[in-house]
Amino acid sequence: MSELLEKILDRDNMNAAYKRVCANKGAGGIDGMTVEEISDYIKENWGSIREQIRQRKYKPQPVRRVEIPKLNGGVRKLGIPTVMDRVIQQGIVQVVSPMCEPMFSERSYGFRPNRSCEMAIRQLLVYLNEGYEWIVDIDLEKFFDNVPQDRLMSLVHDIVKDGDTESLIRKYLKAGVMTRQGYEETNLGTPQGGNLSPLLSNIMLAKLDKELEARGLRFARYADDCVIAVKSEASAKRVMHTVTDWIQRKLGLKVNMTKTHITRPMKLKYLGFGFYKDNKTGEWKCRPHKDSIVRLKSKLKELTCRRMPGKVSEKIKRINQVTRGWINYYALGSMKTVMAEVDAHLRTRLRMNIWKQWKVPKKRQWGLQKLGVDKDSARLTAYYGNHYYKVVKGTCVKRAISKEVLARAGLISCLAYYDVRHALKLC
Repeated sequence: MSELLEKILDRDNMNAAYKRVCANKGAGGIDGMTVEEISDYIKENWGSIREQIRQRKYKPQPVRRVEIPKLNGGVRKLGIPTVMDRVIQQGIVQVVSPMCEPMFSERSYGFRPNRSCEMAIRQLLVYLNEGYEWIVDIDLEKFFDNVPQDRLMSLVHDIVKDGDTESLIRKYLKAGVMTRQGYEETNLGTPQGGNLSPLLSNIMLAKLDKELEARGLRFARYADDCVIAVKSEASAKRVMHTVTDWIQRKLGLKVNMTKTHITRPMKLKYLGFGFYKDNKTGEWKCRPHKDSIVRLKSKLKELTCRRMPGKVSEKIKRINQVTRGWINYYALGSMKTVMAEVDAHLRTRLRMNIWKQWKVPKKRQWGLQKLGVDKDSARLTAYYGNHYYKVVKGTCVKRAISKEVLARAGLISCLAYYDVRHALKLC
């Protein structure tokens, strides 16, 4: 029995993997088992599963296909493994990942310890402010679906050098996928959604990183999102041609030539960020891309839909979760104006929610008076009718359900929260 596989199956390692999977929550796989139910299952079955893995007899279950709509109208295909398989995959990652880290590039930021999207954006800004203002934006066509498995396993072998562990990893690649039409084999790719996929993607693309470094190129890569910064259009054309050719020849990956292009910073969208040059300082800075802002506003519109049932306090709780998460991600960027607009729009929509929930004139008059509006104004407004937007924008409703009232109800100011987070990012 291999020493590496025993490290993976070690009690402490698997307990840590179990806790990590439970903390991440997530949907169940094809067996329908949830993270809340996995504990009892492991207690009853782990002994036999561990022996099956040791004897190379364990067979992972197919992943469940989930399709996530994209902004451009396409779909992103995810493969959701069962919770048990997620635990085993996480156990593999925890042991194999430290072996890979010394071989990975400093310019690779995706799915690695102590690295993030923000670091990739900061690095790109360094390049831009050094005068490398021509960008080669490389798009790998359906990367996770098109990874050549034999080539990937050859790269895994170079690092792992352990037949038992490699056999287990290959079984996850070959597990197949369950769609609405039935079972499909997976002879290509590494299903996006499993715990192993991010590590395997970095192993696959580490050779690209080394090639770019050997050429002396300035680049930033987050998973399959890779941009290269050069100083001239001629250099950009040469790099785009030679690098895409190398990727297809040496890695066996498909490059989407309709989306791979040369661009300038102001037209670039990278990891959800856009870029602009500060007129006062002449320095390149980042901000949320307009598409990212549209998606945020669309989500908030959905959460504040008047037809959606539920108390306003519950809606506020969900809104805060979304806005905090969004701001935490984009806090490095400049967006005071956007946050002020979102704040004002949110307050308006919540006022409309409250006005609808009060329903009848008597209740509306009572609500307004309770919030300090005089009886005559409250009565006049209460009988205004169901013209929600006009009511909350043109009557005493805005004054009654004020910014302070909504704050006491728990609504976090996007602008205030952003100011704090942005200041911390600049420290």
